[in-house]
Amino acid sequence: MKVTLRKRNQGGLTSLYLDYYHQGKRKTEYLKLYLYPNPKTNEQKEVNKKTLQLAETIRAQRQIEAQNGIYGFRDNEKMKGSFLAYIESLAEKRSGNSGNYGNWKSMLKHLRDFADPKISFSDIDKKFVQDFKDYLDDIALKGDKTKLSQNTKCSYFNKFKAGLNQAVEDEILTKNPAATVGGFKQGEPQREFLTLEELQSAVKTECEIPQLKNAFIFSCLTGLRWSDIQKLTWSEIQYSAGLGNYIRFRQQKTKGAETLPISREAVQLLGERKKPKDVVFNGLKYSSWHNSKLQEWMLRAGVTKSISFHCARHTFATLQLTAGTDIYTVSKLLGHRELKTTQVYAKVIDEKKKEAANKIQIKL
Repeated sequence: MKVTLRKRNQGGLTSLYLDYYHQGKRKTEYLKLYLYPNPKTNEQKEVNKKTLQLAETIRAQRQIEAQNGIYGFRDNEKMKGSFLAYIESLAEKRSGNSGNYGNWKSMLKHLRDFADPKISFSDIDKKFVQDFKDYLDDIALKGDKTKLSQNTKCSYFNKFKAGLNQAVEDEILTKNPAATVGGFKQGEPQREFLTLEELQSAVKTECEIPQLKNAFIFSCLTGLRWSDIQKLTWSEIQYSAGLGNYIRFRQQKTKGAETLPISREAVQLLGERKKPKDVVFNGLKYSSWHNSKLQEWMLRAGVTKSISFHCARHTFATLQLTAGTDIYTVSKLLGHRELKTTQVYAKVIDEKKKEAANKIQIKL
């Protein structure tokens, strides 16, 4: 790469800047150093001489940095590497976390639909980032051919940016080209949940996958996330005279250690106790097929809402608040680190109260 010191007239002075040229691409760096265009005194000539010497020193340093791959360019062989293959490798590293892994794979699918299959790191710049963001916003579709939700777009774009950050850490890129591209604003999520009547109906209705039914209802009664239920072992199911039945576990998402009291009804869903290291809900899986079986079970129970496994956690929180449990206690039961996270459920209760109040209408 060649670094050249150049001049440009600017506001009555001569501005000094560096011109970088590399493989047909140019960029400039203004040094914020200025010369007198027509020096008339010895003092002005001396200032111009020293300014030029300083500018030339900077130019020489930039040339050395460029040759060493420090200023704006990395190893050419790394820059020729497949960007899509790199992002896929990052996704595979998250295969142990089904929810996060699924989001990375979905983001990668849209990235593959958008980008040239042969795209390399040298093609990744701010324009590419902005174009991919626009693609997620305007063109990308879900499996049912509907547009992505606001929160889905936000999640995918954040993971894309995280991939670029990792490329910087791995010293493939010198800086993240997404750093100055604004992300999607997080939308207020739709938190579907079952009413107590709907939950009772689901309990009485047969599900094609009994283990899925037991795990879902267990989540409704405990508030445990899918990730924590899937890895739950018998050693974590404990009992003491003081606490009764409880679970002693570490949250998959926050890594926080928790002690969660559970009801006798929840314990009954676990079945016969097995070896300490055995998984309680053995064979429980997460997939689109399992999600469809969950929805079919709900429909047979008379529930027409769009219900996912995570709705069981929402159900627990909402039913606890409806029953009069204070929000601080509910927050602790859910394992939230901040009370404001739980306050979203309080908004749901307020909306339900408002709906109930408006059901009684008379003419005055």
